[in-house]
Amino acid sequence: MKEIGLLLDGASAPAASGATYDRIDPVTGAVATRAAAAGRDDVEAVVASAARAFPGWSATGPNGRRKILSKAADVMEARVDDFIQAVIAETGATGPWAGFNVHLAAGMIREAAAMTTQIGGEIIPSDKPGTMAMGVARAKGVCLGIAPWNAPVILGTRAVAMALACGNTVVLKASEMCPATHRLIGECFAEAGLPEGALNVVTNAPEDAADVVEALIAHPDVKHVNFTGSSAVGRIIGRLAGEHLKPSLLELGGKAPLIVLDDADLDGAVNAAIFGAFMNQGQICMSTERIIVDEKVADAFVEKLAARASALPAGDPRGEVALGALVSEAAAEKMDALIADATGKGAKLVAGGSREGTIVAATLLDGVSESMRIYAEESFGPVKSIIRVKGDEEALKVANDTEYGLSSAIFSADVSRAMALANRLETGICHINGPTVGDEPQMPFGGVKASGYGRFGGRAAIAEFTDLRWITIEDPKQHYPI
Repeated sequence: MKEIGLLLDGASAPAASGATYDRIDPVTGAVATRAAAAGRDDVEAVVASAARAFPGWSATGPNGRRKILSKAADVMEARVDDFIQAVIAETGATGPWAGFNVHLAAGMIREAAAMTTQIGGEIIPSDKPGTMAMGVARAKGVCLGIAPWNAPVILGTRAVAMALACGNTVVLKASEMCPATHRLIGECFAEAGLPEGALNVVTNAPEDAADVVEALIAHPDVKHVNFTGSSAVGRIIGRLAGEHLKPSLLELGGKAPLIVLDDADLDGAVNAAIFGAFMNQGQICMSTERIIVDEKVADAFVEKLAARASALPAGDPRGEVALGALVSEAAAEKMDALIADATGKGAKLVAGGSREGTIVAATLLDGVSESMRIYAEESFGPVKSIIRVKGDEEALKVANDTEYGLSSAIFSADVSRAMALANRLETGICHINGPTVGDEPQMPFGGVKASGYGRFGGRAAIAEFTDLRWITIEDPKQHYPI
């Protein structure tokens, strides 16, 4: 068992009340982490600390910020074993998934470091004689990042890296499911020499989450909120931020379609579907949730896909398995309910369907229709639907028949045909002849509809984490009408 405090001013600190809570290993049932359980008094402490650090950090030159961020990426990679152990114990994910998280997260920090000299502005022509007008990007102040557990190192890092690169200070509210993993991110920055208070990490018990989040958003020194998580909670975050007139960046749930047209490379589509549907047990916002296949090739495609899915080993993530555990017993029980509902309404179980505790086999349901829960509801697990359609237009209609709009994919030998469909898909991301799951630090990442708004990644994120100011230099002897 690992015991952790809050990360405050670069050091470990207990909650003001002395309270702690336990995060349980979803596979063994043992205590994985005993973490400080913050309350409102701790909110005041972590935000005040970040506010004190802001003047100094925002005045640090771009190369000074770049140097510290680059070192933090090196530290993170050097501590990969610590991250892997924490991720497995707290979330039940596999070691390779945890290791990949560290690899991509370190890349995100390096991309953020590269952006420090790209945070500029422009000279804007003015109609006033003798006037020079500028648009200048300036750091906002204290930014709040709220990160989830499912890709904990990637998404925890994404919540802080660009905000820091832009000269902001950050409070990271760790997920209740992986407090030690998220605290490790803060430790990497502290070890790299980030000034005290520039990044604080707060942990809280699940029953205190709503109170802590509300207090953080309401704090007058918090100037921006970014949140990654479910659409249901995202609506609450967006409402709270709106009530306090604070901008927010929300990356929320998904119901990603993978469309297989009648001219698709079926083997390539199967490979993408297996990866996109079952990586990290389907617990990724971009996970392939709906496999939409043209009826002309459906039989051949489903046969190949079912064979591959049935061969995926599932079990204790400490072993040699493709699928580890779901994050909780409740998440696993939801898979049972989705399977029962779909098969009871006519869907055919063509792979998987079994469960042992939090371990759920890779499962495919063929013949899914809109009457079934899994047609519209995000499974966030390894239970996936196959929907057969007649032609491109029906495929597009089904793909867009969802409240979500994050990622999507189309497989076709005709790129022009695929592009025509991609331009009509209601998603923030579309990959042609690639999987729905994909991320690169420099890409604009985000969704539409109930999948949120705003963009993480590269240059697009500069606009999210800075305020654009209009500044002029004028002739003091200019003429006035009165």
